[in-house]
Amino acid sequence: MLEFGRGAMRQMSTGMIRRLINYWPPFLFSGIRVIGIADDWRWVEAELRLRWWNRNAVGTMFGGSLFAMTDPFYPLMLQHNLGRDYTVWTKSAAVEFLSPGRTVARVSFRLSAEVLHEIRAATEVGKKCEPEFSGVISDPEGSLIAKVHLTLYVRKRVAAKPRQKGTPTTLGKNSGQATVSPFLIRAEKSSLAR
Repeated sequence: MLEFGRGAMRQMSTGMIRRLINYWPPFLFSGIRVIGIADDWRWVEAELRLRWWNRNAVGTMFGGSLFAMTDPFYPLMLQHNLGRDYTVWTKSAAVEFLSPGRTVARVSFRLSAEVLHEIRAATEVGKKCEPEFSGVISDPEGSLIAKVHLTLYVRKRVAAKPRQKGTPTTLGKNSGQATVSPFLIRAEKSSLAR
């Protein structure tokens, strides 16, 4: 049986995950490639080559593609290292474009054990943590193309407390009945009429 999702990704090799990410449509059609992923998911490197389909109006790399190259990796790295008990997503991002990308743009991401320890400590009792990460996009000669600053949202999922008998629910305001939208009822009736 073929399995998808986070559980399946934990069972795949980093080489297989790298290939799958490279075929993910937002990366594939932007020309973004993941060059390498460390087995412990604490290092990822990606590149963007200038192609006719990722050029902007003045013939250099489209800024949206440069940003897209940086967006998913810190959340993926944290999710893999923290595990299923954590919710991780990008809360905000800022890009400072320093020079035009004319050939190849590369970015490298690193995640230290200290940062992971700090995040685990900050989220231990279900509180949110908003760690900040920075990245530098450069060309093969080392010239800076852009700086990226990401703020992530991280929270440890806590088990839901069992409800006490007689406690109001969100479904039926003490009645135990689910509240159904009139729109859903109309949609159901119209699909039955066909």
